[in-house]
Amino acid sequence: MPRLILASGSRWRRQLLDRLDLPYAWESPDIDETPRPGEAPETLVHRLALAKAERLAEAWPDHLIVGSDQVALFEGEILGKPGDEASARAQLARFSGQRVRFLTGLALIDTGRCRHRVCHESYDVVFRRLDETEIAAYVAREKPLDCAGSFRMEGLGIALFERLEGNDPNTLVGLPLIRLCEMLREAGLDPPRDRVSPRQQGAS
Repeated sequence: MPRLILASGSRWRRQLLDRLDLPYAWESPDIDETPRPGEAPETLVHRLALAKAERLAEAWPDHLIVGSDQVALFEGEILGKPGDEASARAQLARFSGQRVRFLTGLALIDTGRCRHRVCHESYDVVFRRLDETEIAAYVAREKPLDCAGSFRMEGLGIALFERLEGNDPNTLVGLPLIRLCEMLREAGLDPPRDRVSPRQQGAS
């Protein structure tokens, strides 16, 4: 069995993790992602990323478990997944010509050593001016209803932006690979040197 576990059902996060060419299994954790009253966005993404990894810890002893969570921040408001097309269109209309910050929490639990590390990465997106017609066309075409910010960076969403600002563009997709590689090395797993087959497999 692979030593690395991804606590996510997202195919986009799996595609990012595939780039490290490490064997891993994945399982989708079931947690409540509701923010707590007055909870700071950094605290929220730390808590949820760790909660996702912790949900799988008992089932995967002596493994490295990766959890992540993302929120969008705009005008002091925490924005999650839109859930429906009307909400997605409304979010994008608010973002037209504006800067939006995305925070992605990242957790790595070493269940064999009873250790964990949690951090977050930020990334800014500056949207170009968007009109109602192109917003509606984009939402109908890609249906980014499960994406914080109502766009898919890995798809046509790139056409909505004027510029991107940050250290790791993978942060926008939901898995900051540069920071993850650092955390894996600290845990004794080095992606360039530890390439092993087989590839990924899903648990449930």
